[in-house]
Amino acid sequence: MTRTTEGEQAPDDVLVALGDPIRREILAVLAREGGATSTSLAASLPITRQAVAKHLAVLDRAGLVRAHRAGREVRYEADLQPLRRTTRWMDTLATQWEDRLNAIKDLAEGATGP
Repeated sequence: MTRTTEGEQAPDDVLVALGDPIRREILAVLAREGGATSTSLAASLPITRQAVAKHLAVLDRAGLVRAHRAGREVRYEADLQPLRRTTRWMDTLATQWEDRLNAIKDLAEGATGP
């Protein structure tokens, strides 16, 4: 797991996890329904339970899901905090780029001005 200079988890794992449409769907289902097992997730997706388990492992590495044992079953729940941190990181990055582009624009307009 990579850390930012502020000590937070870097968004790399979150971005990788969300790069796959099946993982995005799994996360959406977990967020919407409050939790599910890999078996119940596989019933609503066009992939096997084993494939769901592999996708859940990627989501878990990114911190986007938490697993809880309930008897013989393992239930997964969405944890959207890493997604919120990634959103803040992206907002900061966008602001930095806007500032840079505005500085370039100001330089360009100053060079062509009267």
